[in-house]
Amino acid sequence: MRNGRMVGGRLTLTGLNDEEREAVGQFLGQAIGSTHTIKLADLDRQLWESAAGTGLLGVVEAIVGLVPDRRADASAETARRAWLRDQANAALVAAGLSNCPWTSEWLDHLWRHGLPARLPSEEVRRIISQATTTLGLTVGEHGRTWSRGELAQVVTGSAHGLDDDSPLTRLVLRGLALALTGASDYPLGAAERRGLWDAAGVTSDTVATTVLTYGLRPLGDDWLRFRADAGAETHLTLREIRRLAPLRLAPQTVYVCENPRVLEAAADAGAAAAIVCTMGNPTTVSIALLDAVMESPDVRLLYHGDFDWPGIAIADRIMRRYNAEPWQLMAADYRRAVAQATERGTPRQPLSGRARETPWDPALSGAMAQTATAIHEEAVIESLLGDLSRTR
Repeated sequence: MRNGRMVGGRLTLTGLNDEEREAVGQFLGQAIGSTHTIKLADLDRQLWESAAGTGLLGVVEAIVGLVPDRRADASAETARRAWLRDQANAALVAAGLSNCPWTSEWLDHLWRHGLPARLPSEEVRRIISQATTTLGLTVGEHGRTWSRGELAQVVTGSAHGLDDDSPLTRLVLRGLALALTGASDYPLGAAERRGLWDAAGVTSDTVATTVLTYGLRPLGDDWLRFRADAGAETHLTLREIRRLAPLRLAPQTVYVCENPRVLEAAADAGAAAAIVCTMGNPTTVSIALLDAVMESPDVRLLYHGDFDWPGIAIADRIMRRYNAEPWQLMAADYRRAVAQATERGTPRQPLSGRARETPWDPALSGAMAQTATAIHEEAVIESLLGDLSRTR
């Protein structure tokens, strides 16, 4: 009952036959026609005063079963959902994610799509706690690289706890999509889901994917130094990076780019600079190498990527994680690149996707939004080579 199991309102009886009119009239103590309206409060009082010895609610429940108190039930459900949201917020704090702007949208989506309604309270609390822990261990401030089985074992106690299509995995992937790309839609394709895991530093094995490097000369590692001295690029697997640990580098600047054409051009020009190429959104192995590089004291990391919204998201992630500096990635650099593209008659590439802030230079995001033009890294290779092309 919506009114909290309180008897009120009116009941209209229609189409009564003679026998029914007589029975109702005898109970009410008055003559009635084929249609008659009864105040339910009066009916309730008469039932209490009759041989029934109970009110209208008692009679109805004796016939059809318990009448729910919808007002009380709704109040209890509201309180339950509020408690679960408090528990979810506490889990975000415990995972070190409370200051991440995407987490509110993530929880709002879960609540809007009925997660608290579908599962018992303890199950909701458990799966939210595990999801926030997983996100904290990957895209949180102290995230690191994992194999998926290893991460699942730590979070759930089972190496299969993050298998594809499990409820926990779906929650985590939706959070990763928001954190890494700003997309609120669940990644439908298997390749897209693998890409999100990779971007979060989670891989299925340690040898299938590589990171592209050039000019890295770790102290004490003759193999990498030989390839760097020969001007050869090197693909490193996660297994090889772990074998190199601890990776010790002399004080230097390491340049990080998004597109392999930048590294290729640097190699062709005989650059002496050390370069790491993420080849798009950093994968597990890219993150592992950059983690290892930054363990060396006095290493300065400079980053350049595409002037588009996904590229800005990658740049922000790299700069936040490693305290990296922008490399020709300021508003002035963007405006100059747009002007050069216009002068060359290069077809304009429109910006797409969700706009991003650029904390290292707030004017950059404003200039991009105003110009609405994407400039990819290949278009500014000549300018980048000015920093990279020093003879060995």
